[in-house]
Amino acid sequence: MTATQPRSSAAPARRGRRGGRRPANTSRLLNAVAGLVLAGAAVLLQTMSLNEGEQSLPLTYVGDKGEDVDAKRFTVRVDSYVTARSIRSLTGKTIGTDHLFLVVNASAKSSLKPYKLGQPVLMTEDGKKFSATDRVDSSQTLSNVWVQPDIWVSGRYFFEVPASALPGARVVFGLPQAFIMETYQPEIEVDLGLDEAGARKLAASPQDVYSMDKK
Repeated sequence: MTATQPRSSAAPARRGRRGGRRPANTSRLLNAVAGLVLAGAAVLLQTMSLNEGEQSLPLTYVGDKGEDVDAKRFTVRVDSYVTARSIRSLTGKTIGTDHLFLVVNASAKSSLKPYKLGQPVLMTEDGKKFSATDRVDSSQTLSNVWVQPDIWVSGRYFFEVPASALPGARVVFGLPQAFIMETYQPEIEVDLGLDEAGARKLAASPQDVYSMDKK
């Protein structure tokens, strides 16, 4: 598992010539304050040099299906996935599709405080993006569950996609839209491990009906 993180640096403080002698404690204190001021200025200049789009770029942590992918604030694991031709909701309504439903079973926990994750995005090998379907109520997905510190919770996400989206597919998990303007907000990208052969096999054997009352 790897992560791409921004780097920041601050220029070291330079000591100039002094006309008189200061007490040692005072000199150390002044040097420490000067160092903090310079460090803060460097970070401020770095932030000011970024445009609005760059400041809102996510910090992406990547991993594979079955791995615990830690984004510091929260950890996500993709446990399994299946395809289906239709979804039966908890109310008994059946939702069909001319394509495929990809049902992703995932688990999550947080580090310090509770979060609710946003709805994930499926990314294809050629860069296309599919949002989790709105034909399944989000209240029935993992996004409706509070992700608590050090306690794993599990749930499902539902995507409606063509079979061509499956080879090389990755699922990206992040925080809700309320955090969208936060600088370097964390996100987790999980590779589903589907090569061409695996994707063809998955697309060729969907369940006729996936019932949401399954545990």
